[in-house]
Amino acid sequence: MSDLQTIAEQLPADWDTDFTSLLDELTNVQTELLAVLEQKRRLLGQMDSDGLHAMQDREGALVGRLQQCQDRRQALLDQAAEAGTPAPNLRTLARARGSERHRASEPHLQEAQLQARLLQHHALTNWVIAQKTLLHLTHLLEIVATGGRLQPTYGQIGDDPAHATGLLLNHTG
Repeated sequence: MSDLQTIAEQLPADWDTDFTSLLDELTNVQTELLAVLEQKRRLLGQMDSDGLHAMQDREGALVGRLQQCQDRRQALLDQAAEAGTPAPNLRTLARARGSERHRASEPHLQEAQLQARLLQHHALTNWVIAQKTLLHLTHLLEIVATGGRLQPTYGQIGDDPAHATGLLLNHTG
């Protein structure tokens, strides 16, 4: 009896079903999250804060589902380790389970890996857009606060302290 047959016999009978189910759920969640991140990018570009706020619950639910996938993944890796096949990730575990099972799961693993990279790319893109927007708003606030006058970094501001404040600030109180 080979080591792979021994490993296969030691794992629960429904292990393969759990493995396939996890990969299906993971790719479904990733696909939904990609759609949310694309919509979020559009809303960021439109500066639609109401739309962004409305998406928070859906995005949070998807993140929760991703966490559940991570927990299931870890449980499968733990089961395999208990059966004598410790593996750092699902791909390594699929290879250890045998060539037939590996060939069957490889397309799912490839799709999940590709979508994970896309999620990273989209999340980074949205972060850059948010940072650029924040920088733009900071500049607008600086213009309002200084009345559109550039303040010297070094040197004197001038004799008139009114020049050091913005127009809106001059008219208050």
